[in-house]
Amino acid sequence: MLAEYALPIMLVVLIATTIAGLPMGIAMIASSVLYLFISGRDVGLGAEMVLNGVFGNFAALAVPLFIFAANIMDAGKISDRLLTFCLALVGRMPGGMAQVNILTSLIFSGMSGSAVSDAAGVGKVVTDMMTKENRYPPGYAGALTAATAVVGPIFPPSIPMVYYALVSSASIGALFLGGVVPALIIVAFQMIAAYFTAKRRGFPVEHAIPWAQFPLILLRAFPALLMPAILLGGIYSGAFTPTEAAAISAFYALILAVFAYRALSWKGFAAVIYSTVKTTAVVTVVLCGAFIFNYVIAVERIPQMVYEFFTYIEMEQWMFLLLLNILFLLLGCLLDVSTIQLVIVPLFIPTALALGVDLVHLGVVLVLNMMIGLITPPMGVLLFIIKALNGIRLADMIRELWPHLLLLIAVLFLITYVPDLVLWLPKQAGAMQ
Repeated sequence: MLAEYALPIMLVVLIATTIAGLPMGIAMIASSVLYLFISGRDVGLGAEMVLNGVFGNFAALAVPLFIFAANIMDAGKISDRLLTFCLALVGRMPGGMAQVNILTSLIFSGMSGSAVSDAAGVGKVVTDMMTKENRYPPGYAGALTAATAVVGPIFPPSIPMVYYALVSSASIGALFLGGVVPALIIVAFQMIAAYFTAKRRGFPVEHAIPWAQFPLILLRAFPALLMPAILLGGIYSGAFTPTEAAAISAFYALILAVFAYRALSWKGFAAVIYSTVKTTAVVTVVLCGAFIFNYVIAVERIPQMVYEFFTYIEMEQWMFLLLLNILFLLLGCLLDVSTIQLVIVPLFIPTALALGVDLVHLGVVLVLNMMIGLITPPMGVLLFIIKALNGIRLADMIRELWPHLLLLIAVLFLITYVPDLVLWLPKQAGAMQ
């Protein structure tokens, strides 16, 4: 008798345990195993899904390796060289330190692949520099840092795009390249906005570093700047896979921090290992829960039911993408990125394929959408990180956030309805047909 109500019971348990404060990954595992038990299926299927999904997937190994690389770069003071380079390059512009914030986020994103690492690492340093001696309002500095960190997972490499590839079977290499042009558009728009904001509000121009010093500054930063070129060049030349690229990025970051910059002690290295293991454990639990949960969703034919619904109402591609964007913008206000990406996204993959939506295009659109969720109240994870690290009041950041939020949403809809902004570079590089 209970077997007929296995799915509703599972959903009630999932919601109840999550509200009670149980981590989402554990809540998904517990509710999914309960479903298997009530429905009369082999409970051992849960372990099989974990083994096949997490430990049997070579691409999943890229996640902890990119996390390790980001932690090394933060601890190894590599960000300091990047900041000096960006200050020499754009500091003389109106709103110079704001421009430095934006450009540094782009460069650092080519190494970390994580918005959180961007905000907590180089973002913390540049925010402190902006607020020093009341040069910029703390709320503006914090909001800008959060908004610029969004570009981290859009520009390659990208941990969220690896997650998306796991649930959609899209090419990781094509996804990485697909994010390049949108990331550059975001940065260009943000720099233009910072320029006019600085003019309007009278923000200071930084002391210009003489161009004669620039070659030395570039030389010091060059090894760090070389990392994105090594990663992308290696992937698209066929020298190594994206997962192998993650390992190479971690090894390269370690060499830079220890030998090139001599900025990572044994104590610092131990802290990097601890932080990486802790973060990887959290991510792995969510992955385990997602793979079991998605098995249940597949058994119950939920993706097919979603597809049949959209087919029944004869929805066109443009409308499907519009509704998907609105839905994910709303979900981003309430749920964490990993839950949305690993549980919600798979529901819409069959419908997207049936409507002729390219999965690489869809992946970049959804990743940007979910990154916007990281700065959208009430969740706004990046805002809380900046509040904790820099001591900036949340209300002050939210007050300054809205222009940045609207700009990112504008870019989101631009790449949604002009797919070539995403697909042109992967096609030129031969990463997709």
